[in-house]
Amino acid sequence: MTAPDGDRSARYTRDELIAELGLSPEYAEKVWNAFGFARRSTPDKIFTDDDLTALRLFADSESTMPQDAQVATARAIGQTMARLADWQADQLRELDRNPDVPWTIGQMSAALGQIQQLIWRRHLALALEHGVEHDSDERLDLVVGFADIVGYTSLSRRIALDELEALLESFEEDTFDIVTANGGHVVKTLGDAVMFTCHDPAAAAAIAVALHALSESERIPPLRVGLARGRVLSRLGDVFGEPVNIAARLAGSARPGTTLVDEAMSDGVTDERYYLKSVPTLSVRGYKRLKARALELNRHFDDGQIGGPVDGEPSIDVGPQ
Repeated sequence: MTAPDGDRSARYTRDELIAELGLSPEYAEKVWNAFGFARRSTPDKIFTDDDLTALRLFADSESTMPQDAQVATARAIGQTMARLADWQADQLRELDRNPDVPWTIGQMSAALGQIQQLIWRRHLALALEHGVEHDSDERLDLVVGFADIVGYTSLSRRIALDELEALLESFEEDTFDIVTANGGHVVKTLGDAVMFTCHDPAAAAAIAVALHALSESERIPPLRVGLARGRVLSRLGDVFGEPVNIAARLAGSARPGTTLVDEAMSDGVTDERYYLKSVPTLSVRGYKRLKARALELNRHFDDGQIGGPVDGEPSIDVGPQ
């Protein structure tokens, strides 16, 4: 097996590129490490004139983007690309071992690079065209959701690695389809968990219900979902803030097959397809008295009996699993 073909138009080593850009060696090393290449220097010529032009635009932006922001941007790009490259390398090695595949690794990697450019350009165009306007400090009013697989740790010890891989792949694919189909955005997947955001509380409720429906088959174990609404900081493709913390705590406190929501989220759910059950006040890390409610489909909706639980219906029990 051979490595992907090198770029014959490469003209610069890393040190030559740094000199052309006029960067200090210390700052260049910091950016290089942020891209994910710590202690991986090479004397080979690996940079082209196009690379130089693009990196010069990045390096010359200090007047509008401080160096710490440049390093943070480099880190976000590096982490994303490293994860993608690791997965692609596994796929390419598997294809290379298949005698029925007629292409070399170099040909396949070149095709992947072209496809990535195509898909990235399209996603960027859509984001610029349909992105929601927000304040200059990138603070947004969103619903943040967490969904995780109940009993994943013990399950991962009992099943074979190929079964575990199939489970995680199915979970990631299905949750991505559900979130995006309902107007949400998958922020990240964490193996047995997914974090997503949504602008509309009703759409977030629909996502939660649909996620639980995945467990009706034997492919996906029961899930727990937490939803919290509020102002978050959007930074480098991730979101931060109290709603993120609360959503995670709610998911961790939910019983299998249930969704817990905070007060702000419950106030935003006015759709008659759902009702909200009272639950005991939660005591979780960082929140000694966290008020929450359990969101469920309104089982009387189809019968024309719109409303919440019938009189006298008990609250559900909640607690960590």
